[in-house]
Amino acid sequence: MRSNEVLRELICPNSGKHSLSRRKFLIHLISCYSLLNARTCLLAASAISLVRARFYKPLNDGKIECLLCPRRCIVAHGERGFCGARENRNGTYYTLVYGRVCAKLIDPIEKLPLYHVLPSVKTFGIATACCNLTCKYCQSWQISQVRPEDTQSVYMRPEDVVEEAKSLGCKAIAYTYTEPVNFIEYAIDCAKEARKAGLLNICHTAAFVNPEPLKELCRYMDAFNIDLKAFSDSFYREVCGGQLKPVLDAIKVIANESNAWLELTYLVVPSLNDDKESVKQMCEWIKRNVGADVPLHFTRFFPMYKLRNLPVTPAKTIDALRRVAFQSGLRYVYVGNVPGHGGESTYCPYCGSLLIQRVNYVVRFNRIRKGRCPDCGMPIPGIWSLPQK
Repeated sequence: MRSNEVLRELICPNSGKHSLSRRKFLIHLISCYSLLNARTCLLAASAISLVRARFYKPLNDGKIECLLCPRRCIVAHGERGFCGARENRNGTYYTLVYGRVCAKLIDPIEKLPLYHVLPSVKTFGIATACCNLTCKYCQSWQISQVRPEDTQSVYMRPEDVVEEAKSLGCKAIAYTYTEPVNFIEYAIDCAKEARKAGLLNICHTAAFVNPEPLKELCRYMDAFNIDLKAFSDSFYREVCGGQLKPVLDAIKVIANESNAWLELTYLVVPSLNDDKESVKQMCEWIKRNVGADVPLHFTRFFPMYKLRNLPVTPAKTIDALRRVAFQSGLRYVYVGNVPGHGGESTYCPYCGSLLIQRVNYVVRFNRIRKGRCPDCGMPIPGIWSLPQK
């Protein structure tokens, strides 16, 4: 598929055929990111001023300690932290990715995925290079597992991001595709401008982040989707190069200490995180610590990056895990990357009515009225309208 065809499907997801699958969308992400706006120019590194990073403290001998994520990297002069997005220059820590957008695309909100936020609206998704995890199955590894200088970028001021989003008819800006934590300074500045313009701010993150930076980010985000990659610390360490506990702590911060809406995504990787008992424990933890109303998305794995040896997740495996989640008391459990599956749609957990029908990320109809089921009148949690200016 040519890049302009990909872009046309992304911009017009309801134009006569289904929008791209998430997998195809990510495969074509890098090839078409620069088509949206010819006004933005390719970066010349020497022409862009560096921006001082936040969330670090100076140490002796010109070293610094990064306080952004649980790695707490100790970084000497001229070196970078683990993520590669931040560098110590003479005792001052700088972000190397501020404004350096390596992917920007119009994306139906359902692809994030967010199913309880403004159904069918378009979002303007942006990303910069780098990530603080090393997931072996990363779907966007071409931009997340490289240094900023090793990928093409365009320079966009926060004002440029908002202007382009509005010009394309988007109602929200999504910080996604790589890891927004690594471009937190830029995301916050963009979010401030977006809020002035009446746009929502959405963050899709792995949430491997320390509490204080996360709380600051929460001040400017309206909704989060967190990739909860497994309910096993060994999985996080061996497959993702991270840890489970900081992610669980982050989920609790967003759910209990912020005003942001939260949804969770669980990519089901065959033989690695598809154990029913582990998923049951995860769902019970979610209900106990976050609540029964948080939407949980079980999504199908496709062989990518360093795990090309594994098979595609069988639909029956996802069905079985979805049943486990419902049996554990979660009310909104969805299926992703399985086009045409009934688990794409939203049902009232009280009367069983079909409320939002989705087919491959396209909303066929939405019957929710003023945040309630039209049949039984029970409230359906989510963000169903833009805030009044």
